[in-house]
Amino acid sequence: MTDVVVVGGGVVGLTTAIALNEAGLRTVVWTAEVPRRTTSAVAGALLGGPVTAEPHEDAVRWRQVSLEIFDELATRPHTGVTAARGRMVSRRGPQPPDWAPGLPGFAECSPEELAGYPAGFWMTSPVADMPCYLDYLVDRLCKSGGDIEVCTVASLEQPTSAAPVVINCAGVAGGTLACDDSVTPVRGQHVVVENPGLTEFFYEVGPDDDWTGFFPHGDRVVLGGNARRGDWNLEPDDRQTADIVKRCAEIEPRLADARVIKVDVGLRPGRPSIRLEEQQVDQGRLIHNYGHGGVGVSMSWGCALDVVKMVSA
Repeated sequence: MTDVVVVGGGVVGLTTAIALNEAGLRTVVWTAEVPRRTTSAVAGALLGGPVTAEPHEDAVRWRQVSLEIFDELATRPHTGVTAARGRMVSRRGPQPPDWAPGLPGFAECSPEELAGYPAGFWMTSPVADMPCYLDYLVDRLCKSGGDIEVCTVASLEQPTSAAPVVINCAGVAGGTLACDDSVTPVRGQHVVVENPGLTEFFYEVGPDDDWTGFFPHGDRVVLGGNARRGDWNLEPDDRQTADIVKRCAEIEPRLADARVIKVDVGLRPGRPSIRLEEQQVDQGRLIHNYGHGGVGVSMSWGCALDVVKMVSA
């Protein structure tokens, strides 16, 4: 007997299913794509730093709960999560923001290290190699007794007929299933290249459209990026690829000639605020957990554990 169906096999859905299963509820994930083909697999996944884009009143708590778990995961091999040092820069300056000195490993950048930005600092943060981290989540879910079924969910009436509790974690599709017109796709493109020897990340915080960042993961580096609100196109754009590589190479010249392995495109679920609430339905219980925009990974555990509390109430 299935206690809960989680709709969505990205990082939010998998994490929610694990939290429910480990709390003693038999859970199955229904997903249109295997986890490695979801938008979550495309994320750059820098997990430390501030909550800059989420106005929900619980956002700081969700982020802190998640960060503590990611810090612990970074001490374990084979999770895909590691602790890394790198620079966070901004075009807003000239000083680092008030919250920055409290971050692990904080140190102000020298003028040379600012790479032309007016403000920046060094920090240490957990980062996730998302394909590896998703594999870890799938393995953890299955070991806890959960399961994954690849299927198309055309309506939330389908899972409500299969289990007494349904959690909608389907990202952009979750908004469609919930008839939530406030959800819009935010298209992002990353370029994955062979690693020319980088060990430290670089991330530009602040821009709403084009930003510059690179995240080394072993023998490859994820270069970013951009955000195109309202764009459903999942095909890579060659011009954007060239622009991303050019911006990153201006910061780190070794990236200029790095061989491109692939170009990834994903649709972040843009929404004015994360939706984490129960909706009254005629049959069973329906809880929504979607609309995380670009902070789905960094909020995932905090939101998942709140879902467990809601289901258990």
